[in-house]
Amino acid sequence: MAPTPKPLPDMSAEPTSAPRLVVVGGGPAGLMAAEIARAAGFEVDLYEAKGSVGRKFLIAGKGGLNLTHGEPRPAFDARYFERCEAVGRWLDDFDAAALREWARGLGVDSYVGSSGRVFPLDRKAAPLLRGWVRRLRESGVRLHVQHRCIGWDEAGALRFDTPGGELQVRGDAVVLALGGGSWPELGSDGAWQDWLAGHGVDVAPLRPSNCGFDIDWSTHFASRHAGAPLKPVIAHWHDAAGDAQSLQGECVVTASGIEGSLVYALSAALRDTIERDGHATLRLDLTPGRDLARLRRDLGRPRAGRSLSEHLRRQAGLTGAKAALLYEVLASPRREDAEQLADTIKRLPLVLRRARPLAEAISSAGGVRLEALDRDLMLDATATGLPPGVFCAGEMLDWEAPTGGYLLTACFASGRRAGLGAVAWLRRHAGKPSAASG
Repeated sequence: MAPTPKPLPDMSAEPTSAPRLVVVGGGPAGLMAAEIARAAGFEVDLYEAKGSVGRKFLIAGKGGLNLTHGEPRPAFDARYFERCEAVGRWLDDFDAAALREWARGLGVDSYVGSSGRVFPLDRKAAPLLRGWVRRLRESGVRLHVQHRCIGWDEAGALRFDTPGGELQVRGDAVVLALGGGSWPELGSDGAWQDWLAGHGVDVAPLRPSNCGFDIDWSTHFASRHAGAPLKPVIAHWHDAAGDAQSLQGECVVTASGIEGSLVYALSAALRDTIERDGHATLRLDLTPGRDLARLRRDLGRPRAGRSLSEHLRRQAGLTGAKAALLYEVLASPRREDAEQLADTIKRLPLVLRRARPLAEAISSAGGVRLEALDRDLMLDATATGLPPGVFCAGEMLDWEAPTGGYLLTACFASGRRAGLGAVAWLRRHAGKPSAASG
């Protein structure tokens, strides 16, 4: 039986003169920052653009909430590519084990699946989010929905578009957790880029991550095979250093190209190659269980009047979309050469032309550069002209990771780091919470 959720201390007594933290954004990073600050005794107001908090969190967990991953460190840290050192510092304070323990405190136990991914026992996101929001409200965190932040006014107050008109809000410190640019219908539309950059904040352009790619199929192939799975296959590609890499998994043919878990895992390298060279070549081994020598031998056997499609089915086990890929990629005369046929099956070249649009991506790369923040994730007020005590967290920061629980873990960990940073800053500059607030 799951343990009873452990409530945070009730610090909602009135009146209070405690300094106030304003959190903008109701995803995991923002909610975590709010929780940390409230537990330290500070007043907390959280503003969310949509009608409820945690919408992307809920959608991400629709097919089973992948909370984190069981991979040990430092291999876990390496999933954050060139940001592994910085994200690793966040994980020093709040890693996968700490996240699972935190969820357990909300009555949500988890397990490690066969892939290493960690899921709640019921695989659902809604119970975790409901319990979390309930605990935050009971502790005194004030949630304000349908408040879309549009930047600062000239006097240093945050501006919000609300159903009742524009609202100006001041806090003793601010945590921005505005999300990236993927899934804009859920609130992460990246609109903050312009107004933060306008204040001199160093922002790397948002780019799609964990995304699909366009291949420009023929109309015939796309109309017949869009939605068809390719499994299992082995992907071969070159990383940023030019080293050959390979990974087995599954993907899906789309009307315009290819997507799926295997492609998402490679998306950062493929996207960067396209940006540099104008295209990227991904090679698929369509028959992972057959080596090249055997395949050449089998396909070299006489066809005895059978069609090529039937020959591929009998001698290579290729049918459906896999067989159709050969016809799409390999010119007709070359299909009659058994060695050419076998070589192509083991290294079928797909030329990727474009990453799919950011709005379709699972996550985004780019954002507020970590170099613009101190180790507590606070912006330099003197360099930007912003009010002092502004912190950033979550996917709006310039890092990326593959799916598998790594994205959520870093969002939680960065929200905690920003919350702790805001608490320390408030204690230094705005005074400690009064006795009335706990």
